[in-house]
Amino acid sequence: MQYTFEISSLEAIDDVARRFVEIMGDYTIFAFDGEMGAGKTTFINALTKALGVDPEETGSPTFAIINEYRSDTTAELIYHFDLYRIDSIDEALDLGIEDYFDSGAVCLLEWPERIEPLLPDDTVVVKININSDDSRTLIVTTPDEA
Repeated sequence: MQYTFEISSLEAIDDVARRFVEIMGDYTIFAFDGEMGAGKTTFINALTKALGVDPEETGSPTFAIINEYRSDTTAELIYHFDLYRIDSIDEALDLGIEDYFDSGAVCLLEWPERIEPLLPDDTVVVKININSDDSRTLIVTTPDEA
């Protein structure tokens, strides 16, 4: 299935994140695709907030590669990956990425194309497009449509 969300401004991002949570279902792997500056980290931070993570605890895992959060409302683990600095599939395997995928925890991935061969078949693809008016469009494709 495919869903489209419009983020007209930064003020609208929390509402879109809450609506995104409603369609997550039982999926756990979410691959966020978008050019540099598209707002992947910003949206993921809003999404983790909507999932019950204290916004003071979130940020970009650019240097750490993986940030781990725990929802205050459900106690579930959430992993946020920034794979920009990953240079090879072997490096991702050395990080234990497949173990994270198999954990059942929500995994939110930035720059997933760097590890595309490792992505499970049930990965949800989230494309973030920058529009001419600087708004954003999220196109979410669940595996049955991939």
